[in-house]
Amino acid sequence: MNQENNMGFQNRIFFIGLLTVITGCFTHCASSYKIQDSIDVNFKEVYSQSWIGGEKDSESGTNLYIHLKQLPNNIVLDSVYFKGQRKILEQVNPLLFLARFERRKNSKPDIIMSNEPYAEYGNKLPRIGTHIPFELKDDECVISYKDGRKRKYFKITEILKKAPMYYPFRPQQKH
Repeated sequence: MNQENNMGFQNRIFFIGLLTVITGCFTHCASSYKIQDSIDVNFKEVYSQSWIGGEKDSESGTNLYIHLKQLPNNIVLDSVYFKGQRKILEQVNPLLFLARFERRKNSKPDIIMSNEPYAEYGNKLPRIGTHIPFELKDDECVISYKDGRKRKYFKITEILKKAPMYYPFRPQQKH
């Protein structure tokens, strides 16, 4: 009887320990995306601008521009969440950052269907949408940045939407 009580006690301790670890994991994940109330960055202008390629079946997208008045040395802007996507920020100059959000054309790719596995080798995997950890309106974005060694997030609201740009071909990107 004493051995049964001992096993029940060990099971309860194991269950409580497991519950503590799981709760800690969820608490850590939730706190890792805490949006800051303020940031030591002065924004001059933040706007989005759609672009459309002029060729038949060409791609289109939206560029997000973040113009700053000043950027402290201890802060490094690195990525942005906007329109359901996360993109790396490209530093155009010391006070201008750019993120490019491409929309793929809606045509469906050719897929080879065969009962021979090797015949389907060239098929591309389908693109699966990514989940972002923030609920954002169309005129909002969240900037991911480092303040010293800490990762932080800041939400920008009321992003201006400028008139679209129409190109005769797809804009070239720097790589």
